[in-house]
Amino acid sequence: MNSALIAASVVFVLIFILRMPVALGMIASAVSYFLIKGGDLSIVTNHVVNTYYTNYVIIAVPLFIFTANVMNSGAVTSIIFRFANGLCGGARGALGHVNILASLIFAGMTGSALADAAGLGKIEIQAMNESGFDPPFSCCITAASATIGPIFPPSIPLVIYAMLSGTSVGALFLGGMVPAILLSIALMIYVALISRKRNYPRGERIELKAFAIFTLRAIPALLTPVILLTGIYTGVVTPTEAGAIAGLYAVIISVFAYRAFGPKQLLGVLTDSVREIGATSIIIGAASVISFIVAREQIAADLGEWILGISKDPYFFLLLVNVSILLLGMFVDTSTIQLIFVPILLPIANALGIDLVHFGLVVTFNMMVGLSTPPFGMLLFITSGISGTPLSDIVREIAWPIVAMIVVLVVITYLPGTVLFLPRSLGLM
Repeated sequence: MNSALIAASVVFVLIFILRMPVALGMIASAVSYFLIKGGDLSIVTNHVVNTYYTNYVIIAVPLFIFTANVMNSGAVTSIIFRFANGLCGGARGALGHVNILASLIFAGMTGSALADAAGLGKIEIQAMNESGFDPPFSCCITAASATIGPIFPPSIPLVIYAMLSGTSVGALFLGGMVPAILLSIALMIYVALISRKRNYPRGERIELKAFAIFTLRAIPALLTPVILLTGIYTGVVTPTEAGAIAGLYAVIISVFAYRAFGPKQLLGVLTDSVREIGATSIIIGAASVISFIVAREQIAADLGEWILGISKDPYFFLLLVNVSILLLGMFVDTSTIQLIFVPILLPIANALGIDLVHFGLVVTFNMMVGLSTPPFGMLLFITSGISGTPLSDIVREIAWPIVAMIVVLVVITYLPGTVLFLPRSLGLM
């Protein structure tokens, strides 16, 4: 490493230690690099602008952020929870299963783990605690199930990965369905075992008439992923256009179907969306400058030669990637991992013949594990904040859900068919 790279690395680490915003760390690192290295900064500006000016996929990100905020602000979350509750019946620990099933359904509308935990999670935790579940268990299963959101389509991280890798958004969305369902099943097995061991309460059986009412109320919301994915896979709309349609449809059903959305709420949603989109855009722009530095210094090529010099076995590389991202996820924000480290790994994965759709789902799934992993798992902080449960209690409870997630991660890593079966069946690959 030359002096410019060392200075940039030191600045980034210092800002990380001080817990300052990630985007600020990337910008400061880039500035320190160019101050020492020199060069025409207009080249960097042109690189960033050209990268995103012609990339229409990235426009889908703010549209899905807006959709998630609309779904979280109206009555959709409580309606989805009641519908999932009706499906789970009187099984022991039923509300734990409801928590997971509701997250799977809600994932098809928002594509965001944080939206799931902050919106739907508040209802889930309160209902579970009132029914006799231990608060740390309620929080940990809410955090773990929220990770389903960015794996099941639509998914904001998968849209960003498509932008970075040039892979098909439709193929990535389809590829995420089986892993999301496998994760749901693994977490439900965990809930069933713990509920039996701790004698958690059974669910309340809902009469068929009441369940039919819940289902009819839920149909407009349940149609969101159907409309979105059907439009994409039939070729009627692009993923970006589908994001716009999803946002408009979310507003329409919140206003007319559920009557829980007025001008005041819309203004609040727009404000929140602009704030989140602004933060995301700054991170993406700053990461693009870091990617420019990585390319200029040929870091990806050097790393690729080093890894290939050790082994050319793609499974060894995937093991190395999984271990690295799991460790990074304990300390580093997922956006940093995706926007800085993934572009470095993509050429190596391509050189080893690893399918980039498969690689994208493995990396995304792994990053979602990081959201629930101590010491800096964002979902742990969110569930602790909305429930008042001490973070230390949640951390002690989260170990086995993390084990369940890692088991599914191993399955999708070494059985690529679990990811690639659906995209290949529909001719998207």
